[in-house]
Amino acid sequence: MSRFTFPPSIPSRPVYGTLAPREAAQQLMVADAEGAEALLDLAAAAPEVMAKAHVIYIPRHSGEALVAKLREAGPAILHVSPSYLASVPRLRRILSDTVMGAQIYLAGTEGLIGQAMNETLQAGIPMAAIQSEHRGSVARRVQCVHCKGITEDVMTDPFVCSHCGLNLFVRDHYSRRLAAFQGVCIDAEDPGEVPEPVELYR
Repeated sequence: MSRFTFPPSIPSRPVYGTLAPREAAQQLMVADAEGAEALLDLAAAAPEVMAKAHVIYIPRHSGEALVAKLREAGPAILHVSPSYLASVPRLRRILSDTVMGAQIYLAGTEGLIGQAMNETLQAGIPMAAIQSEHRGSVARRVQCVHCKGITEDVMTDPFVCSHCGLNLFVRDHYSRRLAAFQGVCIDAEDPGEVPEPVELYR
């Protein structure tokens, strides 16, 4: 399985649950990579929910093999997108047409969940209607607090900002507005004094 138990952290850090079927006239599911496994588990438990679902799936690097399984699960609509950015226009259109009581299911990486949740909340969907389940990579989406650039799929701490080249310490502080963790220069006072990077959550 592709589940990971995150260690205790500060209050701003997101907490993920397990997707559970909820009866609703409209069901929207957004997933990337191994997030498809969470949708498949949901479909096995409640095929009637999947039968009403509009699914947006971004396979990324590791999820191509799951496309066929998702299709076999019988969603009302399955849209496979090459990237999250490419899926945003469709996601916004669906969210603009949601009806009262619609249920939203988000599954996969933290980057996907955070960005899709931000879009969903901006569309006026209440938090109570949104479920999320982390599956797959624990890589982080990190914003450099100095240049404001965002680096995707950060796996080490510290790491080098892909925009300004500073050596950044990855903080647990999470911005829901940006759907990103915060990276702060680790050698501002002693340039070049940078510890060896370690994998996140080792």
